[in-house]
Amino acid sequence: MTNADNINEPRLIVETGLDQRIAAIIEPVIVGMDYRLVRVRLMNQNGLTLQVMAERNDGSMNVQGCEEISTAISPVLDVEDPVDKAYHLEVSSPGIDRPMVRKSDFVRWNGHIVKCETSILVDNRKRFRGKITDVNDDGFTIERDQVAYGEEPKVTIPFSTLAEAKLILTDDLIRDALRADKQAKAEAANQNEADEEE
Repeated sequence: MTNADNINEPRLIVETGLDQRIAAIIEPVIVGMDYRLVRVRLMNQNGLTLQVMAERNDGSMNVQGCEEISTAISPVLDVEDPVDKAYHLEVSSPGIDRPMVRKSDFVRWNGHIVKCETSILVDNRKRFRGKITDVNDDGFTIERDQVAYGEEPKVTIPFSTLAEAKLILTDDLIRDALRADKQAKAEAANQNEADEEE
């Protein structure tokens, strides 16, 4: 999957209500900056906080990227004025224990533990936790870390049923996230050198 494919990859899990309206306002700005929107959430925290999670196409993010996005979307939000009260704008990376909102998230973090909830019953339940063992176009398979009597250890969850999903923080996840971040920084440095030579 190329970066162009990544930026256009739709989110499986999207906002509703006012959060959805805000996402519709800011996502074109974020995409135009070569970032991907992960999640928008308006929360009653410190008064009212508008939390925007975004990332680069390679899944990385830094403070400078958060500042750039904040600077770009703030005037758009001021003009569109979707929130009728004062709020704090918080732009952040998805973090290591990130929400999983695209198929590529499941591919990228295959082998790690995810906690998810479905909108309908899958294998007689809606909540799951386990290691991602396989991902295809239609869904993903997890190996449950706690199997109830009579349940199969592995369950396949269709993407179409997914309501929420999040990585669970483990030592392996931290190690792999740090490795991926280091690799992304090295690739960015190489790209900058190549751009300077042109």
